[in-house]
Amino acid sequence: MDAPLSGPIRVDFVLLPGSLILDWAGPAEALRIANQCLLAIGQPEAFELRFIGPLAQAISSVGAQVSGIQPLPDPASDARPAPTWIVLLGQPGDTVDVRAPGVPELLHWLRGLRLRPDRLELVTVCAGAILAAHAGLLDGHRATTHHQHLDELRQVAPRCDTVANRVFVLDGVVSSSAGVTTGIDLFLHRIAAVCGPALAARVAQTMVVALRRGPGDPELSPFLRHRDHMHPAVHRVQDAVSQAPQQGWDAQTMAEVACTSPRHLTRLFIQHAGIGPMHYLRSIRLDLAEAALNAGRSVGQAAEMAGFSSDTQLRRTWHQLGKSGSPARPAA
Repeated sequence: MDAPLSGPIRVDFVLLPGSLILDWAGPAEALRIANQCLLAIGQPEAFELRFIGPLAQAISSVGAQVSGIQPLPDPASDARPAPTWIVLLGQPGDTVDVRAPGVPELLHWLRGLRLRPDRLELVTVCAGAILAAHAGLLDGHRATTHHQHLDELRQVAPRCDTVANRVFVLDGVVSSSAGVTTGIDLFLHRIAAVCGPALAARVAQTMVVALRRGPGDPELSPFLRHRDHMHPAVHRVQDAVSQAPQQGWDAQTMAEVACTSPRHLTRLFIQHAGIGPMHYLRSIRLDLAEAALNAGRSVGQAAEMAGFSSDTQLRRTWHQLGKSGSPARPAA
């Protein structure tokens, strides 16, 4: 029987000579900032970062030497009670050279892994998917890679459902991204799943990147929607509303958070977030209420938990924002 999960998720970035530095530096920074945000609110770190590989040092894609790389752990003796993500990275060149230094040793190690949900999962960035394909880890899975490597992926892993024109693809124990900056997109999505969308939005804001999603991914939560801008005052209000949506917010209290007038805040919201501040508040509350209803709460309980003054206000907002069905009978 598996031991209960505990402790932070260990994220093992596998470094090879020539590994594209942005493929691992961007996601690693996102995880570091997520840990910082958690510590700032009195919660423990969620991620433990390691840099592993078949060689103790390697020259990166831009010529910087990375030393102190930890050896590839023995899968048989490396059991731990918390999940581990193995992150494979892109390499320069039109194709991946499986005879390059360190690659044969890495492929041998990868073939010994046994991926399991919430225990040992695979994350690929850019042509890291090609390495996974050579190790047989993508057979029976859906995955994507950089557009220049799509045909190579199809050739190396014919049993993989190769998906083109996607920012990232999620398929059980395998997560893959198209390359370079999309690795950050994928890790922001994973951070949201572990730490919540509000914290992921804060990480994106700190990194000054826009939250994005692949065209086939589920619709973004209101906690992430309307956050693809860089205006600090609007972000401050969105952070405050997301953290305490049940609070008695009105235009004046939101404006005080932004250090501006209610009228100017409305202009800023519409210009940068594409939505008015009170409309944003209602969308956040409605998302919370719907989650409570799906968890079996009554309409009255859901309204109270989400910050609505009454179940009547919840019903009115439900229809105003175009939800199908009704709070009592949500559409399937």
